[in-house]
Amino acid sequence: MELNVSELAVARGGVPVLEGVSFSVSAGEALVLRGPNGCGKTTLLRTVAGLQPALSGVIGLEREAMAYAGHSDGIKAVLSVRENLQFWADVFGTGTIDPALAAFDLHGLIDRPAGALSAGQKRRLGLARMVVTGRPVWVLDEPTVSLDMDAVAMFAGAVRTHLAGGGLALMATHIDLGLDEARVLDMRPFKAKAPSIDDFDGAFL
Repeated sequence: MELNVSELAVARGGVPVLEGVSFSVSAGEALVLRGPNGCGKTTLLRTVAGLQPALSGVIGLEREAMAYAGHSDGIKAVLSVRENLQFWADVFGTGTIDPALAAFDLHGLIDRPAGALSAGQKRRLGLARMVVTGRPVWVLDEPTVSLDMDAVAMFAGAVRTHLAGGGLALMATHIDLGLDEARVLDMRPFKAKAPSIDDFDGAFL
């Protein structure tokens, strides 16, 4: 299993933000994208995950191998923790939710409605969805938002377990996750060039 990205160019709102992005991540590896806010990390992750088209370039892995977690926790407030996870386990056909409950210490909250959880607990539940997907490629955008130090450590442990099982992870985060083994890719060198006046086809003339 390997995720290969070659000469990828992506846009936000029709405006190019990154170009020439190339990297590869193999099974058992994690790659962390770094760069200032607004540089295009989220746009890149959404493109890799198949949620929006690329301007150009190649993503060398089927989208069906990927599970994506963005800024939204992706949970149903009226369902319990158990019901939320079981829904996703049924969707992905993985069956058991026990490993996800254990990874994010959710057993004590299993019958609580998701809407009654704290922000950090909701985030833990949202990230636990990644475990129940059974998909080998995790694409994660700022996964530790709202998490305290203990929960960040839980997340790092879940990632390590995923990698040890032959999975791989692509993440954007400003937080030190304690994953010293993860490689880091700086997005700043891939900033798209500003469009020239000719690119506007004389629209303002």
